[in-house]
Amino acid sequence: MLNLMWFRSDLRTYDNPALTAAMSSGVTIAIYCLTEQQWDKHHISVAKRALVTSQLKSLEQQLAKLRVPFIVLNCGTFANCPDRIVEFCQQHSINQIFCNLEYELNEQNCLKAVFSRTQQHGVNLFAYHDQCAIAPGEILNQSGQMYKVFSAFKRAYFSAFNFHARPLHNLPEPQGDLPTSSDLSALDSIEVDTTALDDWPAGEDEAHQRLNLFLESQVYSYHEDRDYPALDATSGLSAYLAVGIISTRQCLQAALSLNEGMLGEGNQGVVSWINELIWRDFYRHLINAEPRLCKHQAFQQETERLPWSKNQSDFQRWCEGRTGIPIIDAAMRQLNQTGWMHNRLRMVCAMFLTKDLFIDWRWGEQFFMEKLIDGDFASNNGGWQWSASTGVDAAPYFRIFNPYRQSERFDPKGSFIRKYVPELAEISGKAIHCPPEKILQVIQYPSVMVDHKTATAEVKNRFKQLKPESA
Repeated sequence: MLNLMWFRSDLRTYDNPALTAAMSSGVTIAIYCLTEQQWDKHHISVAKRALVTSQLKSLEQQLAKLRVPFIVLNCGTFANCPDRIVEFCQQHSINQIFCNLEYELNEQNCLKAVFSRTQQHGVNLFAYHDQCAIAPGEILNQSGQMYKVFSAFKRAYFSAFNFHARPLHNLPEPQGDLPTSSDLSALDSIEVDTTALDDWPAGEDEAHQRLNLFLESQVYSYHEDRDYPALDATSGLSAYLAVGIISTRQCLQAALSLNEGMLGEGNQGVVSWINELIWRDFYRHLINAEPRLCKHQAFQQETERLPWSKNQSDFQRWCEGRTGIPIIDAAMRQLNQTGWMHNRLRMVCAMFLTKDLFIDWRWGEQFFMEKLIDGDFASNNGGWQWSASTGVDAAPYFRIFNPYRQSERFDPKGSFIRKYVPELAEISGKAIHCPPEKILQVIQYPSVMVDHKTATAEVKNRFKQLKPESA
């Protein structure tokens, strides 16, 4: 009898709880369920698809060193996974399945369906917490509820870490002779654009090299530099975390080792980066506690009554980086050209769409998922709802980023703008942030599509008018 390791969003061999458990229990075969039609439904970007595909090939090589055969099953959608997995188990006399949990609603339902079908055929399934350093449900307030404010969640996280944080799992020992051959032929039908992989090559070694380089240098000034898009000041690990090429626990453990075991004290740069890692856990805990967030619903339910604009023309200009606001246009062009956007600018662009243009945050959320190589539902949804003031821990509706001030503060010399909006490259001084109309007529750059002060005054009034509906 054999064990089955079912890879999901955990495409690595090191620090993989399910793989460690499977190989500790007996001879193991590994599978991955390819679900391209599900990717379509979830708006997974072509860049992320390319990274997943490339990582599956890299994972096969890593598993070969452990003498674990790896087979990709072409399932199409989650609905087909139970039958395909049961069929595979019967073909290979498998009586135990090991996998790691995912917290999005569709992914949870898929696991439940697989569990039900395999139980009917006498196959046991064991699932492990992997994506969070502390499992969802372990950090609750005094009422036994999920925290609704990040700062309170973080304090509880600090207190709970030593008791509830999962340990790192070392690389398993290689097993004996391969019980069957690897087969990745299902990947042959996938058409992907590998351009993004020039900046985000697959592989666990690549992820760990980035982690090590970041911790050797940039992390010490991370708290000061991370908001400046023209600087190479972030870890560059977001895509690897989204696919599971590296784990949050690995990143957190490395940061703690550098910071003498401290989470909230010590080097300011390290503490600031730890804070960002905890945000990732926070949003996963949140979607696990509030599954309706996976159904395109706002956390602040009263905001569902906001009369969001459906202006397709305005939305298209935002998508294409033709708003007439240089920092917004530069950020959107960075996204379209590279499949990635600086985190500070994600907030600036999201607030402009929802507060200046008053366009439904769900439109922007989907567009980001369709473009980002590091598209991650929990973080993307949480960030968009925070920016739109519809989510948990949301910025109050009256707190709105002024894109011009953001530009002057975080791209003071206009270096980032000039890189992605080359038609403005010759503009000198502060004019780069808000070019005069007479210059725009010469260089054929679009006029500003909305007056920030007027638009935000109107949106504040719309939020102010929201009243809790009577019982």
